[in-house]
Parts: sequence; C-alpha cells; structure tokens
Amino acid sequence: MARQTTYGCIEREPFYVRWATIEASKPAQRRRYGAQLESAILGAGWDERVEAGYARLAMGSVAARARTSEPMLYRRWANKDHLVLAALDHCRTGHLVEVPDTGNLRDDLLAQLVALSESRAGFFTIGMDAAFSGLLVDTGLSPAQIREQVMGDQLPPHRRTVHQHASARGEIAPERVPSTVLAMPFDLVRHAARNRPPR
Repeated sequence: MARQTTYGCIEREPFYVRWATIEASKPAQRRRYGAQLESAILGAGWDERVEAGYARLAMGSVAARARTSEPMLYRRWANKDHLVLAALDHCRTGHLVEVPDTGNLRDDLLAQLVALSESRAGFFTIGMDAAFSGLLVDTGLSPAQIREQVMGDQLPPHRRTVHQHASARGEIAPERVPSTVLAMPFDLVRHAARNRPPR
C-alpha cells in the first residue's frame, strides 16, 4: 500500500501514485500500422485539403489530424504534393459507385449517371480545384496528367460494365459503337460536376 505523505493538515499520495492512477484511467489507444495508418493519414489529408485548401495544407497539420507524427508522413510521401495526389486517389477508390443492373441499358445508364453525379460532385470539384490552385505548378505535371490522376484509370468505353451487361442482353454491340458516343454521357456528368457552383 502506498505510503501517505502529510502536507500540513492534508494527506496526499506521492506523485508517482497519482500519475499511475491518471494513466490507468486513460482509455488505451491501439497503435496503428500499415494500411490502417495509411488510410487514417490519407483521410486526414483529404479533410485538410477540403477545409484549409491546397495552399495552406501542411504536413504537420495532416499529421496532427491523423494523430501521428510528421516524420511518419515523410516516410511514405516526399512532400505534400505526393500526399495530396495519394489522398485524391484514396478518396476516389474508397467511394466507388455500384453499377446497376435494371434489365435494360437506358435505365442502367440513368441510374449510374445519377449516382455518379450525386456521389462524386464534391470529389471532382475539390480534386480539380487542387490541380489548378498549386498542385499543377508544384508537381510539374501537365493538366492532362493531373486530370488522369484525379479521374483515375478509366476503362475503354466499350469495356464498361454497364455496356457489357447490355451486350450480354443483346441490346448493343459495344465494339461497333464509336467510343466517343459510349463515353459521352459519362464525360458530360464529369464536366457538369466539375463546373457545378459551390452550395
């Protein structure tokens, strides 16, 4: 049992006993590793980009939001440009839109385009804003390269799942339709999303 130390008329426990009691009362925090830690950092990077903007985003602020150390970020990304690009990719791949299968191409396209518009509008706006508010200059990438990074790898139009479903039902032969025609609905949705005024 800890020995009590008397100060005047007040009995107090030694400091090390009080410190141990405080530490024991704190909730245990699990140390994060690998993909879990990287996901937390990239999520924090996206949130910082949304709230602070590209110009004011700093590695230190991302580290603080992710509850990790700044050197930990630099072990994975050389600078904030690489971190922002990775955060954009992380957000895009983490919010994939399910491809509908309603039974006909028209309804499939309408459902998918509406879902894309609703779920990706903010992403496209913020992603393209990042490209033209400093990321383009700092990375030395061309506008086309930044666009590819933001949009991610795109399947050739005739290989899109929605068109493959229609092909299996005998509605269309995708390989016989010009790629520009197949891609046009999706290009229009992305264009509208990028140019949608902020709410």
